[in-house]
Amino acid sequence: MIVATIQRVARTGVSFVIARLAAPLAVQIAFMTLLFAHAAAAEDKVSALPVVPKAGLFRAADWLLDAADAKAGVYRTADNRSLVLDNGLVRRTIRLGPNGATIGLDDLRTGASLLRSVRPEALVTIDGKEWSVGGLRGQPNQAFLLEEWLDKLTDEPSSFGLVGFRAASVEKPLEWKRTRHAEDRPWPPRGAALLLDFAGRDPAVKGVTVTIRYEIYDGIPVIGKSLTVTNKTDRPIKIDSLAVEVLAAVEGESSVDTRDVGQWRRPPIDVLSDYMFHGMDAETANVVAHWEADPGYKTQVSYGLQTPCLLVCRPPIGPGVTLQPGASLDSFRVYLIAQDSTERERQGLTVRRVWRTLAPWTTENPLMMHVRSANQATFRAAVDQCATVGFEMIIYTFGSGLQMENTGDDYIARIKADVDYAHGKGIQVGGYSLFSSRRIDDANDVINPATGKPGGAIFGNAPCFGSKWGQEYERKLKDFIARTGFDLLEHDGPYPGDRCASTTHPGHNGLEDSQWTQWETSKQLYSWCRERGVYVNQPDCYFLVGGSKTGMGYRETNWSLPRDQQMLHARQHIFDGTWNKTPSIGWMFVPLSEYHGGGAAATIEPLDAHRDDYQRHLQNALGAGVQACYRGARLYDTEATRELVTRWVAWFKKHRAILESDVIHARRADGRDVDYLVHVNPALSERALAVIYNPLPESVARTIRLPLYYTGLSGVARLRREDGAESEDVRLDAAGRAVIDVTVPPRGMTWLVIDAAPGAE
Repeated sequence: MIVATIQRVARTGVSFVIARLAAPLAVQIAFMTLLFAHAAAAEDKVSALPVVPKAGLFRAADWLLDAADAKAGVYRTADNRSLVLDNGLVRRTIRLGPNGATIGLDDLRTGASLLRSVRPEALVTIDGKEWSVGGLRGQPNQAFLLEEWLDKLTDEPSSFGLVGFRAASVEKPLEWKRTRHAEDRPWPPRGAALLLDFAGRDPAVKGVTVTIRYEIYDGIPVIGKSLTVTNKTDRPIKIDSLAVEVLAAVEGESSVDTRDVGQWRRPPIDVLSDYMFHGMDAETANVVAHWEADPGYKTQVSYGLQTPCLLVCRPPIGPGVTLQPGASLDSFRVYLIAQDSTERERQGLTVRRVWRTLAPWTTENPLMMHVRSANQATFRAAVDQCATVGFEMIIYTFGSGLQMENTGDDYIARIKADVDYAHGKGIQVGGYSLFSSRRIDDANDVINPATGKPGGAIFGNAPCFGSKWGQEYERKLKDFIARTGFDLLEHDGPYPGDRCASTTHPGHNGLEDSQWTQWETSKQLYSWCRERGVYVNQPDCYFLVGGSKTGMGYRETNWSLPRDQQMLHARQHIFDGTWNKTPSIGWMFVPLSEYHGGGAAATIEPLDAHRDDYQRHLQNALGAGVQACYRGARLYDTEATRELVTRWVAWFKKHRAILESDVIHARRADGRDVDYLVHVNPALSERALAVIYNPLPESVARTIRLPLYYTGLSGVARLRREDGAESEDVRLDAAGRAVIDVTVPPRGMTWLVIDAAPGAE
């Protein structure tokens, strides 16, 4: 009781209650002395933090145009009872007593409160029983949290109790070795962190601690969160499951009638996580963010209490990991993104800014060729062509004959000689390896929990990353990359989330820990690559653990269609794919050689015979700032095709900064009229570059409207047509739009460059 009372005093800062003790006077005096000492220490620790800045009802300046003043910090409230993470865009307030609990989540740009009720800070299931970490109870209405209720909220005695806190710095989850062109972004991102320490109080979990890490970052409306469970007991414990975040959010909409979960408008909070797989976009790949009904919210409009307004971030299964005495388990990370608008473009720009900040290696965007043969003569000839036209990377593509699982000395020496040759020409080199979309054997494949046999995995049959073969596969990949000097891993069929019921695989104990341990292996592989400057292509969202690029929008058989149809599909894929992806995050495809059939009508080879179509492919991809898989044996076959590729590569590099900036979506390709995108960046001298495509067989003159608000310009801008020396001033309306007349050649492209006019800012 003495310890519990001291902890409560330490948590509540200046307020405390003196407990009656059935003990001798000397013991009571000693207790009171210790009590006041701990209270004073806690008070001093809180008081050392600055008081949180006062916020207006909303932020006047648009953070997407200038967030230089959005600096993150850890603060205290004036009464010393709460800690605050704040960056001028979002704010999270955490009460210190009688237990640690989030009592506020606010969007400072709009003034909106995003939290309606207090919940535990985390949930951890240990040896079959779920425990709350922190949290307060007694809130009389779950629809809103009034200030006068806070002092009446009580502790749940069985929950893990807050025993300490400390401010800290943002940590690097992995190292980033910079070996190629990328945006000049800090790593780790600038910001601040807060750690809260909780201890188990029930005899069943006495000696188990949970440390929750919160992070907030400069310039983005994001709060990150993760936790570490440590076993300080003298016995093994099993972490059956955990929830890193439990957030009772303000509902996205209210509806009386029951409907399917997917039909509800969700709260204005997006969630990213590093626990992502089996998806080329964050929405499909994010398996931890669950928007659930909150049956404890009795006053909601939904008569069936079905409003999905309780965010629980937990894995689909597991971890299922046993912790030995003294061992710790680090959770996955989640990142809450507060959206300040319902408009799709603005929401997408927010997510894209977050990718650039939290995974800045995704701004690497090398021009790459996929060479179809590992034959030395073919490979070196392709390297020479890459160097000539300005490409930056070459990949032994799928079907090339490269064997990344062959680590024999003679084979390694042969490949290394070719890699050294490419490096001597300034060209980086990578290779393709297939993982999960293949069968090994019954002993090493994923075991279906329903049948106890192989088969029934996400891709039918697949190896288990925790099998003996899987462990050896990972070792061989790393050995091959390290010994050859490879600069890229193209990992096809990365771990997609398969659960494995095998109890004989050395990398996991059984079904419960199979997903967690396979994800850990994948995470470590990609982080290992990133730490060595190795670029990672993978068709899943492993960006937050080191991945670089996934599909922009990908249906392989589309590249067997007639070339005219390919062009339209390509621009549609780019238009659709860049709502939540930056141009550098998604790849496209150019079938220099036949791919998935289609014959001559679908193929660029012979290149000189199809120069116009080759140019359109280059214009589609490079004009969007997107890199494609140029797959074939060569990049040019005549002087004319060499000049063509060289010219467009040089054009891309001249405008690279703006082309790799964010896309504003203007008109989607439909084949009936012009379509166009506008790249914008208020931090560059070239504020915008619009690319306008004409799918029609004749030249067209059109009046188009350029959305230029996100250039940061107002009133007037200076326009240059293509790369001409002359410029003209154009007026911007109140919404930042300009009306421009353009002429676009038949089946061609034109572009407009927007600069700041003198005195316009």
